[in-house]
Amino acid sequence: MILLNPSIELFIVLGVIILVAFPIHEFAHAMAAFQLGDSTARLFGRLTIDPRAHFDPMGALLLALAGFGWAKPTPVNPFNLRGGRRGEALVAAAGPLSNLILATAAALPLRYIVTTRMDVPDIAHNTLALLVFINIALFIFNLVPIPPLDGSKVLFAALDRETEYRVRPVLEQYGFLILFAAVFLPILPGRQTVVGVVFSEVGFPLFELLVGRQFGLL
Repeated sequence: MILLNPSIELFIVLGVIILVAFPIHEFAHAMAAFQLGDSTARLFGRLTIDPRAHFDPMGALLLALAGFGWAKPTPVNPFNLRGGRRGEALVAAAGPLSNLILATAAALPLRYIVTTRMDVPDIAHNTLALLVFINIALFIFNLVPIPPLDGSKVLFAALDRETEYRVRPVLEQYGFLILFAAVFLPILPGRQTVVGVVFSEVGFPLFELLVGRQFGLL
């Protein structure tokens, strides 16, 4: 069972997120762009999993203090990408998908522990669970189709050109305000936020799918 409060497990996970999850997320963007013909990230030294290349002090500080943060954005020149908007969407989706892969990697030993009722220290059990949960959160949050999140690039690629030309400037201009409202304003029934409902309907079921229904989450 996860207790989402300050703990040694949470500090361990925050370190893993900053040193592993964020760098792999940005490396995935860089590698996808490189494979599709854009060497911008490589030229800036970002085609690496070295956490120093992707570290953003403000993003790391906010992650520690407020529970959300970011790494240094990977530079991509969409005009160099093969496939046009489709290529841009693939580069954008590569980052969140890397978090889903990390969540799955952490879930495999956790599911075995839970299923077999293996006796392991609580710190190992809870750390794995938090790694699964936080990487799922990063996967879902980054796919929210609001700029500057990765999901916006996927959305724009899915729209026809005329709709994109109408919608994209508005979303890019007011994206931060829309995202703030989606995350913090309880505008839905039951005083829920839009992102909160997304996590309830997608995040928790995905967590249960990966680790098993017998695992509790608080």
